[in-house]
Amino acid sequence: MVRRTVVKPEEMRAAVTAVRQWLLDDTAPAPARTELGAAVKMTARTLAESAPGHSVEVRVPPFVAVQCIEGPRHTRGTPPNVVETDPRTWLLLATGLLDFADARDAGALTASGSRADEVSRWLPILRLGSRPTE
Repeated sequence: MVRRTVVKPEEMRAAVTAVRQWLLDDTAPAPARTELGAAVKMTARTLAESAPGHSVEVRVPPFVAVQCIEGPRHTRGTPPNVVETDPRTWLLLATGLLDFADARDAGALTASGSRADEVSRWLPILRLGSRPTE
């Protein structure tokens, strides 16, 4: 079994802060792939730590897939409960700048399976103010 490292809150905050301007302004230059990947991975892994379990898989390609939420364990094939989205949408959700239901309704994320929407109960992971001084 692979042992996972615990995400340090200050490291996650720093990673998200590095992409903050792009999240607040979609016309801002996109962050470097390494910065974007770090923010996505740390926030998704924090979700998995906060909501341990294996009943829902959260996918943010190409950076990360984590399992979370207590319930029936998925072991083979396509998981019955999947949330999938792009990196920017994930970070907007993770920081409270976008509501889960709004993202789903707009088609920015897919949530399949009876338990997938439970992910919304664990968001945001980190509050990111909407003004540059927050």
